[in-house]
Amino acid sequence: QVQLVESGGGLVQPGGSLRLSCAASGNIFRFKAMGWYRQAPGKQRELVASITVDGSTNYADSVKGRFTISRDNPKNTVFLQMNRLKPEDTAVYYCNLDRRDYTNRNYRDWGQGTQVTVSS
Repeated sequence: QVQLVESGGGLVQPGGSLRLSCAASGNIFRFKAMGWYRQAPGKQRELVASITVDGSTNYADSVKGRFTISRDNPKNTVFLQMNRLKPEDTAVYYCNLDRRDYTNRNYRDWGQGTQVTVSS
């Protein structure tokens, strides 16, 4: 019912930029937070950035000052602007939605993931 569709990944040289988009569709009902996670081969999945319903943001230390998360509320879309990319940023990036349904049950929805490769 609730679907997250990611786009914007690709291959970029070190120091370059990419802008990821995640469009949510369906009955979100109560939005709590949206975030971007990433997982590189052989590594744990980690939170990259998140944004709450009140607009508060949180970033992993490794991306502070380089990445910016934002949200277009009317379009239920979250963005991740990634600047000064490093090879260490190479990973599959997943969009996540934290929400409540009409019975106040909590759900976490995930996108299919988009590959970001930073290489010369």
